Amino acid sequence: MRQFKLIINTKSKKYPIIIGKGLHNNLPKLLSKNSISFRKCLIVIDNKIKKKIIRKILNKFKKKNRVVYFFSANEKNKNQKSVDKILNILLKNNFQRNDCLISIGGGITGDVSSFSSSIYKRGMKFVNVPTTLLAQVDSSIGGKTGVNTIHGKNLIGSFYQPNLVLSDTDFLKTLPKREMICGYAEILKHSLILEKKNFTFLNRNASKILKIQSPFIEKSIIQSCKIKKKIVELDEYEKNLRKILNFGHTFAHAYEATLNYSKKLNHGEAVLLGIISAITFSLKIKLLSKVDYLKIKNHFIKYNLPDNINNYFAQKDLKKLILFMKKDKKNTSNLINLILLKKIGKIRLNLNFKDRKIYDFLKKQLMN
Repeated sequence: MRQFKLIINTKSKKYPIIIGKGLHNNLPKLLSKNSISFRKCLIVIDNKIKKKIIRKILNKFKKKNRVVYFFSANEKNKNQKSVDKILNILLKNNFQRNDCLISIGGGITGDVSSFSSSIYKRGMKFVNVPTTLLAQVDSSIGGKTGVNTIHGKNLIGSFYQPNLVLSDTDFLKTLPKREMICGYAEILKHSLILEKKNFTFLNRNASKILKIQSPFIEKSIIQSCKIKKKIVELDEYEKNLRKILNFGHTFAHAYEATLNYSKKLNHGEAVLLGIISAITFSLKIKLLSKVDYLKIKNHFIKYNLPDNINNYFAQKDLKKLILFMKKDKKNTSNLINLILLKKIGKIRLNLNFKDRKIYDFLKKQLMN
């Protein structure tokens, strides 16, 4: 596939997303081409990336121009301690605002790195090289940065747009199927919130996407990026429309936090469970039709996607689940704010519910 370039144009920054094969082989050239100096750069690398690829990337930079930090990327390390480590490296090496922090890794690496770059000297150059499907279609786009706390997921963070995003599809070949499903969760979410025709495409081709077959994988990434571009440009700081990107996530974040960010449930699996919970609740309150509900539910069954919270939770977990949902950052009162589905491609925003209603709903789901 040829390189595909998409320009994100927000009020705070205009920057390109480049999607294609073999981009990591030309990293310094792509930086220069996009007017980003790499005279001095901190390269934060997810330590799960294959050593052969890391060597190839680092050999493209002169040693005097780079400082390297290997990051152990997991939800438990997505915290302020990891940010402090990165900040101390930047301070110790006297990085300037015009110097560059390059993140090479999945969404966790990108979130921690971008948050660090946003607060170092009130903002330095940031380049994101997302290596997972999830990061390529979602977390690398739009400038959301953040870390987790004991109180919940992504409760500390900032909005800080990158200067450049390089989505190299070659990285996807190194991912296990579970990681591909994790990224597919966000692709599916994007199709449900805005583009019904994309859902139709996914319903026909999900197995090819999960097997990283061209041109299906590239098309699904580009479609998702275009949807997120449209939303982010209209509502950069999540005042209204951008909230639709949280579809399924109020449930999902509570699921992750209740399990203490265990490897038993990764973020994408939690999002899939969150989508099922959201559409089931939408059906229950007579917002979503049974026809559209079954189309989505059958998609989960057809492609064997996680869809049963009984596999992860019991009734003893209900109070904790509700506690985390009440701490969700979208809430503006004592009520729980949910993003729900009216029909495939159309979302309802700012629907608020008493925690007892959500509690009873989840209790019933756990009894099924």
